[in-house]
Amino acid sequence: MKKCKLTILKTTLQEDLAKEYGIPNFSTCPLMKEGQVFYASSAKPCGFCDEAWKAIYQYVFALAHGSEGWYFNDWIDPKHKGVAICSCNDGLRPVIIKVERTDEDDTPEEFDVR
Repeated sequence: MKKCKLTILKTTLQEDLAKEYGIPNFSTCPLMKEGQVFYASSAKPCGFCDEAWKAIYQYVFALAHGSEGWYFNDWIDPKHKGVAICSCNDGLRPVIIKVERTDEDDTPEEFDVR
C-alpha cells in the first residue's frame, strides 16, 4: 500500500447559497486552508476535516491500493494516473482536494488511529 498526498487546492464559497442559507458572516471553511498538505492511506490524517475525509476516503483507499483510472476514463485525463480531484460535501463552502498516490510505502506503525 502506498501513501497518498492530499493537497487542499481551493476553499470556495457558494455566495448565493450562503447568503440565503448560511448564518451571518458565513465564509469559507475555517478548518482547511489552500496549500495545506496531508498524507494518508487508510486512516484520516490528524487535523484533516472529518466530513472531508468521509467524502474522499474511497479515492484515497483506491489510489493507495493501486487504482489507475476512474469511470471509463471520462473524468481525470489518463496522463494524470494516480490522481483524483475531489471535494468535501459542504454545499455552501466546498473544499477542493487533490488526492495523488506517492511512491512511498505506508507501514502499519505509521497509521494514526485517533
